[in-house]
Amino acid sequence: MTDTTGAVVKSESEIGGGLTPKEAKKLRMEQMTAEEKGYLRRKALVEAVWPFFRFVILFGLGFVILYPLIYMVSCTFRERSDMTDPTVMWIPRHYTLKVLKETISAMDFWNTLKTTLLLNIGCSFVQVLSCAVTGYGFARFKFKGKGLLFGIVIMMILVPTQVIALPLYAQFRFFGIKGLFSLNLIDTMWTMYLPALTANGIRSGLMILIFRQFFRGLPKELEDAAYIDGCGPFMTFIRVMIPNAGSAFLTVFLFSVVWYWNDYYVSSTFFTNTQTVAKMLQNLDTQLKQRLFNSATIEISPREQIVWKEAGCLLSITPILALYVCLQKYFTEGIARSGITGI
Repeated sequence: MTDTTGAVVKSESEIGGGLTPKEAKKLRMEQMTAEEKGYLRRKALVEAVWPFFRFVILFGLGFVILYPLIYMVSCTFRERSDMTDPTVMWIPRHYTLKVLKETISAMDFWNTLKTTLLLNIGCSFVQVLSCAVTGYGFARFKFKGKGLLFGIVIMMILVPTQVIALPLYAQFRFFGIKGLFSLNLIDTMWTMYLPALTANGIRSGLMILIFRQFFRGLPKELEDAAYIDGCGPFMTFIRVMIPNAGSAFLTVFLFSVVWYWNDYYVSSTFFTNTQTVAKMLQNLDTQLKQRLFNSATIEISPREQIVWKEAGCLLSITPILALYVCLQKYFTEGIARSGITGI
């Protein structure tokens, strides 16, 4: 059989020596050994079972991750009596906003949120700038003691905060120069701002490492072109490096916001009267007894307390969830480009 151009075109029945694809497949199966047939059967079984198995894995992981959030929402909008009702599992029998309002009142949530944001955003912004300058120095400049200083940065990642908490407390308790002046910075925001300003804030070692890895990945030609145009090291960093490191800055800023937001140990070490969301959540049981029942010794069923505690947890994570939802795309891009997954 030929087409309009005169080329010979074989029909389906002529392919494979005149056999149809089904007949050719059957013939190949007859010519295979037992081992080859067994391999094909196992392969077909795996291809048939794997999609179902993958769905079960993903569904199970998704349920494990989302279960606390679903339970949190369910408990926030139910009456206390529903916690002792064995028939109530996920869907509340009595919907109410009373628990949420009581929790907001007990946590003094709006004033606490304002204080936390002032502390959180300010420290995060300052820490990102200081860590960026430090990471750029480690990435692009050669100087004596560079290896030793970078080893100290790694130790900042490895050494837990509890090890240096007491020396820091003593330093801030009598901050100044002996014989000249001394200030008590305890219970002031300076105890958080000063370490952030000097690239020694919460998890700053990891942030310096992220910036170092990112700046090392940028082409050296960018700096050379800036130097030719008359820029010094500082102006090169401002005009060239920062515009090209937007994703790294955003990633580190989000990390810093989350860590400062969730911090309880450091803030409780330095703050007595200043309250943050994490501190209020930790002391929610006492605050509830004092504000709602006017007694710190009243006994409340642990099961009934769950509704207030879950409402407090929901209030505390809502701002972070909203921030992540809005910046998820840029956060993921920054993780990939900043080198945190390895270079």
